[in-house]
Amino acid sequence: MMENILGTSSRGDRKMIERNRRSHMRVLCSQLSSLVPHQTSKEMISLPDQLGEATNYIKKLQIKLEKMRNKKLSLMGINNNEPNISGRQSYNNNNNNRGIVMGSKSPKVEIHHMGSTLIVSVITGLDCHFIFNDFIRILHQEQADVVNASYSVLQDTVFHTIHCQIGESSNRAQRISERLKRFVSGSGGAF
Repeated sequence: MMENILGTSSRGDRKMIERNRRSHMRVLCSQLSSLVPHQTSKEMISLPDQLGEATNYIKKLQIKLEKMRNKKLSLMGINNNEPNISGRQSYNNNNNNRGIVMGSKSPKVEIHHMGSTLIVSVITGLDCHFIFNDFIRILHQEQADVVNASYSVLQDTVFHTIHCQIGESSNRAQRISERLKRFVSGSGGAF
């Protein structure tokens, strides 16, 4: 009698687990379907067709993303069509005396001064590990208040953006700009 009760209980557990799994899958499929733009058809689409639409949509997005990456690289003046043997784009090897190893590309800096705001944009390779920290340190030394600092990575390129408040002094903006550019070129501006 005890075996019969245990057997029934485990069968019931399996049924409940399967019911929960199916319910969870319905919710996930519904969420996926809501993210995919549909045709204006009013008829119900079967689950396999919904998954097929989602797959095609994701593939189209991947192609669009790759085209946008290539366009961004071409706008930045990076020739993405000449990979080296390893398949990665080759750049000049540079080292400077600040502990920044630049095996892939040397950093580029742009500084925009608008009123009391200074926006610092830096483009580096993945191997410029400390430049972001060094820029923040220089800005703090120059008594600039960092309001926002962020970065994004695209393939082997890192885009850093630092927004800071410096007051209305154009002399301060000029001094910070020169110091950051000297730091990047490796010609001075020691801390």
